[in-house]
Amino acid sequence: MSIARHFAVTGALTVLAVGAATAVGTTASAAPNVTPQGVCGSAYKTVNSAAIGSLGTVYLTYNSSNGKNCVATIRANPGTAKYVSTYVYIPATGDGAGDSGNYTSYAGPAYVYGKGYCVSWGGSIDNSYVSVENSNCASLKENRVTGVR
Repeated sequence: MSIARHFAVTGALTVLAVGAATAVGTTASAAPNVTPQGVCGSAYKTVNSAAIGSLGTVYLTYNSSNGKNCVATIRANPGTAKYVSTYVYIPATGDGAGDSGNYTSYAGPAYVYGKGYCVSWGGSIDNSYVSVENSNCASLKENRVTGVR
């Protein structure tokens, strides 16, 4: 009896240990591999980006087949949930989209149709933010603002 019990306990502990290692390993290795294309979709190409200090980066992407822009704010060091936001706005049409909340690695995606228009976009992590106005249009020079709230 004691030998059977020993193997049963050892087997159960092994299953628990392997399961825990697999769960922890998957979570830890997946977070740093977040890309703008992983958030927005593989058809979206990065056309601009803006750092939020050392906390992360906001990415502006564009899909030439459907004319849509997508933004994502990706943390440099994923971990404990923090307030993260992202937005995109087309001043000429008044259309915009955004996402915000307490996230462990990124905010987004946020999509808006923007073919042929200037784009305003940005995001924040904790109390730091970046805002880019009139971006990605030939005739206007973009205006970047970075700050702490």
